[in-house]
Amino acid sequence: MSSPRSAAPRTPVNRRRPEWAGRNYSLLTGAAIITNLGSHGAHIAAAFAVMEAGGSVGDVGLIAAARTLPLVLFLLIGGAIADRLPRHRVMVAANVLNCLSQAAFAVLVLAGEPQLWQMMLLTALCGTGTAFFNPAAEGMLLSTVSGEHSNRAFALFRMAINGAGIGGAALGGAMIAAVGPGWVLAADAAAFAFAGALRAFLDVSHVPDRAPGGGLLSDLREGWVEVRTRPWLWSIVLQFSVVVAVVGAADAVYGPLVARDQLGGPAPWGVALAFFGVGTIAGAVLMMAWKPRRLLLVGTLCVFPLALPSAGLAVPLPVWGLCVVMFVSGAAIEVFGVNWMTAMHQEIPEEKFSRVTAYDWFGSVSMLPLATALAGPAESAFGRTSSLWGCAVLVVVPTALVLLVPDVRRMTRRTHSKTIVPVTATSTAAAAEPAPPAVPADAVGR
Repeated sequence: MSSPRSAAPRTPVNRRRPEWAGRNYSLLTGAAIITNLGSHGAHIAAAFAVMEAGGSVGDVGLIAAARTLPLVLFLLIGGAIADRLPRHRVMVAANVLNCLSQAAFAVLVLAGEPQLWQMMLLTALCGTGTAFFNPAAEGMLLSTVSGEHSNRAFALFRMAINGAGIGGAALGGAMIAAVGPGWVLAADAAAFAFAGALRAFLDVSHVPDRAPGGGLLSDLREGWVEVRTRPWLWSIVLQFSVVVAVVGAADAVYGPLVARDQLGGPAPWGVALAFFGVGTIAGAVLMMAWKPRRLLLVGTLCVFPLALPSAGLAVPLPVWGLCVVMFVSGAAIEVFGVNWMTAMHQEIPEEKFSRVTAYDWFGSVSMLPLATALAGPAESAFGRTSSLWGCAVLVVVPTALVLLVPDVRRMTRRTHSKTIVPVTATSTAAAAEPAPPAVPADAVGR
């Protein structure tokens, strides 16, 4: 017979994590940190693997295009599937594909003399996994974060992945110098395997059952209706299709050229990019405490500083000045990112989250390959300085036009929480556990 002392309920042990950071939040944040550490180093390793195999700068560009093209092709399908199937299973399956493709890439590089087509194919498979992973991961976040804690949860998660990205790039560079790119790719494969295992333990008992849909095309049409009927949503997606494209061209093409010709080499540009990363962390720290009432107005105003790096390269500013504008733009876009995610969480129905975020991602990255491809011809036609000033203008003009949309100016933060009805009575406690997305910050912090 048990004593009254043994039968009494145990008092929960004090946790170091906040009360709102539940089990799902911890698992997904940890998994996202691991994959960002691996992936940022792997992107550098892939470029060095191509060059060590005798490839040209153009071949490095082909590898980058092979990673980006599947995002454009499969994001919408990935969003529809993530709203039909359990999102955590889609995430794990995508991680498995990423793991296998990166492991095969590592074996090719370590074995010696990999062919360009082989590296492009494996990189494309990894990009395909990302296309299916992103909408499912963001939908997982938006469906489980409670309204009153969403701002802090999004900010903390983004701070964690941005910090992991900075650390991953630095660690990857050091590992490439020490042991070669093949082992960095192998480490990335191991990171995907570990992260997938963590995500397999997510508790999804609080997520409501979804009614059967009318097919993939019908689901995509429903997602498009959600986007089309919300002027604040489609206008900002159109804005970012231009902003991401020109910022990507400036960073990927013009920045290294200006650094080589006028700043003393690649090192100063690397330092400037590091300051952008530090700025994103500072912006996330700010957003953990700041909850602006007009979500999209504040967020859109913080897109204007993204024109500063292009303008700074056009002058060009000295290295310290470039570092300042990169820091400011990094902090500003993080303020936009947290407010954007909060607005999506507040306004979009849970059962359509993944499809809507897929349209968001698709719009954001769709023009990026074209912009980077046209950066060289634009420099030949107009000159580098004029092209950079053009990039700055193409950030400012669409952002100013978005401010003309009434919903962008007027949308306010709701004070009540969005609740998710649990499937069973025993899952009530789990319903309060927020879970973050594993969304990479490829699209300028989105």
